[in-house]
Amino acid sequence: MQEKLIFVISPPRAGSTLLQRMLGAHSEIFTHPEPHLITPLAHLGFYRTVDAAPYDHVNAAEAMRSFVQGLPKGEADYLDALRAYADVLYGRMLATSPKTRFLDKTPAYALVLDELTQIYPHAKYVVLTRHPLAVFSSYANSFYAGDWAEARRFNPVVERYVPAMAAMLRTRPVPLCHVRYETLVARPALELERLFAHLGLENEPEAVNYGKTDMKAGMGDPINVGKHDRPMTRSVEKWAHELSADPAKRALAEDMIARLSDEDLATWGYEREQLWAPLSEGDASKALKPPRNQYTMQRSVMRAVRKQVHNVSGGVELVKRVRYYCDVLLRDQL
Repeated sequence: MQEKLIFVISPPRAGSTLLQRMLGAHSEIFTHPEPHLITPLAHLGFYRTVDAAPYDHVNAAEAMRSFVQGLPKGEADYLDALRAYADVLYGRMLATSPKTRFLDKTPAYALVLDELTQIYPHAKYVVLTRHPLAVFSSYANSFYAGDWAEARRFNPVVERYVPAMAAMLRTRPVPLCHVRYETLVARPALELERLFAHLGLENEPEAVNYGKTDMKAGMGDPINVGKHDRPMTRSVEKWAHELSADPAKRALAEDMIARLSDEDLATWGYEREQLWAPLSEGDASKALKPPRNQYTMQRSVMRAVRKQVHNVSGGVELVKRVRYYCDVLLRDQL
């Protein structure tokens, strides 16, 4: 199964769904929205543990490690088991299509790369990077109505993903192809040709017109990629206009970048001294408002309700009580 798998490694909102749709337009590549198969496997206890669970996860992790030590081949047997689980699911999903390759684009995999590359050392890997502040701007505007402070409190995307992915790009634990978003949208046909060569597939130049190919929508899909039929360059410097219009966001951005090492930034593809250059062209009058649609409205409502639940006295207990009654109502028998 390994040779049939393609993993796109990227932070959230880096343009990975654009790349997924372009690659998915190839006649041999089948894809599905963010299956998250590997993420929980990395947190079963042998490598990583979850922070909280409805069972004693600390003892479970210790028991898992002890069990694996008793296996004939130890960790190798454990990896075989994880691979067998994922192989069945990937394989049976791929069998629903006449295509020969399955592409998995799950941004959370970038935070479990050690486990992923051990489970699938012979899969094909594509690593997508984008200007770190463009990534965060897109993340905050898509999911937090442009509130950078709240978005960073919930998920410090830049500080988490840049070091993790830079380490992969430096150490190359598996063969990979590094793609920069800005280059991808500027010369999509050339980048696709390079990618297809890395994947061992014939070049299909028409894949650049990804809008002609149907793809199931997923929970983490971007807001704008479905509006176009092919890559657009208009989104490249939107973050610079946004920071020019808001000094508070500029201060947050400076703090994010200050927490990254020069080595990680350079590996990611952006030297520190060049990182701020687009701001010289920043125009506050061109700063766009966060998108408003059904998806962003749902996110806004959920954030507002969650804030009330946790800030109002008795809010959490009230929700737990409602959940109890819902569970009772949904039982087959009373």
